[in-house]
Amino acid sequence: MVALTGPIVDRRLPTLLTFDLPPELEATAPAEARGMTRDAVRMMVATRRDQRLVHSHFGDLPRFLEPDDLVVINTSGTLPAALHGALDDGTAVDVHLSTELPAGLWTLELRRDGRPFFDGVAGTSVTLPEGARVELLAAQARHERGVRLWIAHLALPRPLAGYLTAHGRPIRYDYVRQPWPMASYQNVYATEPGSAEMPSAGRPFTPEIIMRLVARGIGVTPLVLHTGVASLDASEPPYAERYRVPEATARRVNDAHANGGRVIAVGTTAVRALETVADHRGVVHAGQGWTELVITPERGVYAVDGMLTGWHEPEASHLAMLDAVAGRELVAASYAAALDERYLWHEFGDVHLVLP
Repeated sequence: MVALTGPIVDRRLPTLLTFDLPPELEATAPAEARGMTRDAVRMMVATRRDQRLVHSHFGDLPRFLEPDDLVVINTSGTLPAALHGALDDGTAVDVHLSTELPAGLWTLELRRDGRPFFDGVAGTSVTLPEGARVELLAAQARHERGVRLWIAHLALPRPLAGYLTAHGRPIRYDYVRQPWPMASYQNVYATEPGSAEMPSAGRPFTPEIIMRLVARGIGVTPLVLHTGVASLDASEPPYAERYRVPEATARRVNDAHANGGRVIAVGTTAVRALETVADHRGVVHAGQGWTELVITPERGVYAVDGMLTGWHEPEASHLAMLDAVAGRELVAASYAAALDERYLWHEFGDVHLVLP
């Protein structure tokens, strides 16, 4: 059963949904490795108007949308952002690059044996392949056991793209039991590398699904938000992320609303970017930069009518955004049904379509 937490300590976030996630509901491999196509994953459709839940598959997406609706996708591509490294004393660590900052700085996470490594201290250096180095400068996020995210300087012997292609690999957590190629972590419409981890709500899309949407009169339009690592603590708000909403996308969102259509954002990243550039009238403006927006039920949403998203872990900050779009009652009912019906979680799992 889904239950609610008691009060939480974290700033700006409301009480979040909590539940027990059985290990067998964690997707351990891509759909293709499970004998399916990307678009064959399961999809629960939840409608806020009547609180109705429908169990379907992602390949049915076009029939749940209407002509004049607009689907907004995040075309940020996934970086091979995990690197093997070693401390000066020889201790092996993994460096997970999260967010590129100005002046050669990064937000990053250290891990060891698949778990966060909390023993780093400011001034520590990490040696990477080909003589590259990371110097830990200051804490970005602390944990009771130490620093969880660092601001660090990254010194590379050659440009980032080529270096990561040669030495990086996709960030992988312990529920994914074996490595998968970089292609498994890319959305089919990705155009601009920059995300530490895949904006995974879009993973089930195929070119065929996009063509079927367009043939039905449903628009598809892009924006970019480069997402950082997903290994945030429970109830920890997301950090600042780089985004770009083009003029053409802003215009299409506003035109969709003017024509009576619904704006359906693919993933929490697309919601965050659109809401960053929306005013209180729901008008979306072109923009780019860094967003620190945290979407809660109290703040609400102005530009987005619905969203496609994955299934989030207990007390994940993304659940506050989901509450804002769907309402707590529908979110709780959806998660209870997802557990009962054995939906799969995480980046290779099933999806949740929330309609107004």
